[in-house]
Amino acid sequence: MSVVQQQPNSSRFDGLRNAFSAQAMRSEWLLLVTMIGTIAADQVTKIIIKGTLALGESWPADGLFRLTHGTNSGAVWGLFPGRTGILTFASIIAIGFIVYYYRTQATRNRPTRFTVGLLLGGAIGNLIDRLRMGAVVDFIDVGWWPSFNVADSSILIGMTLLIATLLLTGENEPRGEQPSESGG
Repeated sequence: MSVVQQQPNSSRFDGLRNAFSAQAMRSEWLLLVTMIGTIAADQVTKIIIKGTLALGESWPADGLFRLTHGTNSGAVWGLFPGRTGILTFASIIAIGFIVYYYRTQATRNRPTRFTVGLLLGGAIGNLIDRLRMGAVVDFIDVGWWPSFNVADSSILIGMTLLIATLLLTGENEPRGEQPSESGG
């Protein structure tokens, strides 16, 4: 009778360990730099606005382009005001979906890394506000358009670039079926 010795089940942690390996970090540098840069730019600009302008104050007072200190407890364009809990949960789900998409479907090339960095940076920047203050700080005020912030801009630019990349390059097959760019 032979005894089979079982190895500890480390496969649960292999994916996490591989995601944070030195090689993975080197190949994902553009995504990480874009994401961290977006979060930093978003949070720093919000701190400056909160420290410089009173809530509701604009600089300059008149004009097409102004900086106006405002908050938004709702979603885009002020939809669903006061729904911080559900919007926080939706933000976490959206961040999870972006990571899932990138890990399983996206071709890992420079445009995709940059695009996903913008999306994650913007989503995390606004999530930080919701968790810390229960509302998002908005300050870029252009004419009749609802005010927005750096995180909102990076999400919009990221979505536009993602759609353009998918449409123009035809990269819509799962990552495993296409050759990927090595290095980054």
